[in-house]
Amino acid sequence: MSTIPRDQWYVAAYGREIGRELFGRTICGEPVLFWRTAAGAVTAMADRCVHRRFPLSQAPSRLVDDQVVCGYHGFTYGADGVCAAVPGQARVPRTARLKTYPVVEQDSFVWIWIGDPARADAARIPRAPWLDSPDYTTVSGMEPLQARFGLLVDNLLDLSHETYLHGGYIGTPEVAATPITTEVDEEAGIVYVSRHMDDAECPPFYAKSTGLTGRIMRWQDIEYTPPCLYKLHSRIAPPGVLPNADGTDPDAFHVEVVYAITPETEHSTHDFWAVARDFALDDQGVTDFLAENNRTVVLQDVVALDVLERVIAAEPAGYQELSINIDTGGLAARRMLARMAAGQG
Repeated sequence: MSTIPRDQWYVAAYGREIGRELFGRTICGEPVLFWRTAAGAVTAMADRCVHRRFPLSQAPSRLVDDQVVCGYHGFTYGADGVCAAVPGQARVPRTARLKTYPVVEQDSFVWIWIGDPARADAARIPRAPWLDSPDYTTVSGMEPLQARFGLLVDNLLDLSHETYLHGGYIGTPEVAATPITTEVDEEAGIVYVSRHMDDAECPPFYAKSTGLTGRIMRWQDIEYTPPCLYKLHSRIAPPGVLPNADGTDPDAFHVEVVYAITPETEHSTHDFWAVARDFALDDQGVTDFLAENNRTVVLQDVVALDVLERVIAAEPAGYQELSINIDTGGLAARRMLARMAAGQG
């Protein structure tokens, strides 16, 4: 049985990745072809010619005006996936059409619906408005992960690993030592995990970007909307500096860390990451530092999870793992994902 929920929205790409060149990416086990029409709309269709299954993203396939021409035998498709021409005959077979997918471009991401198109409701796409807001400066990227997507969900919902895996970047002793609170909103389908450190060491990631040194207040508030979108609301402030009663927080630094967790296959994942900040907006040095350091942190996770995938694949059936208090958010997410994969969510 597949562990991947089907009737769900997933991030397929950043909007900047898709242009007037044919672009292929496997999403939830399905090879998908992306391109933009002359009017700028994103198109998504099966990346296999109906004739002999040649990948349409593969040269010498090409885009001519708003039609895709297969580089193997010349079958030609419109933006609706319908075949418009075949070689050697005037009549185009009625069944010569590619599967197409609903897509929505939002918050710098291109979202795709993999399941039943009749159930695709764009209102269900979770938001990450900071990523294209003029009030924030964002760095972002994507790293391929040779591990099942659930391992990345576990990783991100238990940030205690920062102390050990990411020491020298974002990890300090207080992250692992501070208890968490977990809340699950079953109706909205969101898992919340919070860790508020009111007297913590300032890690290099924040010291070099904010200018704070010594001890700080460091709050981590996670909001995970299964299956795809993870948001970490990070608040960094001098000791004793709290938000105002009206919710404004002018004396703190805010970093919105966003991950889109998209299965490529049952055992590989597209790890989209973005870091948006509300300070030093025009400081290119801060931008470059955060881009380099966050990618380093992401790659540390990738190395660890790739190893973990190989370990899990080789272990005997029925192996029992141990869970403790720090795992409550991840366990809640596992339950939600299992219900979704079973078609109940």
